[in-house]
Amino acid sequence: MRKLKNKELNRLDIATFKKADKMPLIVVLDNIRSLNNIGSVFRTADAFLIKKILLCGITARPPHKDIHKTALGATDSVAWEYFETTEQALALLKKDGTVLVSVEQVEGAIPLQEFKPDRHQEYALIFGNEVKGVQQKIVDQSDYCVEIPQYGTKHSFNISVSAGIVLWDFFNKIRY
Repeated sequence: MRKLKNKELNRLDIATFKKADKMPLIVVLDNIRSLNNIGSVFRTADAFLIKKILLCGITARPPHKDIHKTALGATDSVAWEYFETTEQALALLKKDGTVLVSVEQVEGAIPLQEFKPDRHQEYALIFGNEVKGVQQKIVDQSDYCVEIPQYGTKHSFNISVSAGIVLWDFFNKIRY
């Protein structure tokens, strides 16, 4: 085996990416503190052709050198919008008929592997603060909550890891 060079990967340029058909997925970042986590989510969103990222509350927005450090240019390819509160973002999404899915450990959460998204429906995947998770008032507005199963001693994943797992799962279930 030989490691491929970047030019051999045949990735889209930014102009082509912007015109490409996107997954019917919107990522909502609910008060994310870490600029590196924000950048990582942008990069993952680029990889899976996510429609848009909504940055809410204290979540920082581009341009910022610490977001750029992990996004590696994905802030230029992935559409994003800022909202002062997550509630404002969710109100617009609900109005458009988007299904709201919080990624959180709650009573009645659906294990991620059991959630069956409809490929013709648009979903907003809501990821919460590194310490407090998705706010309860946001969970209350959600149509569903999904939980990533864990089998070790820790109670949660890093938000950028959670986003990677959930976006990959939804991508596979919707795209194929």
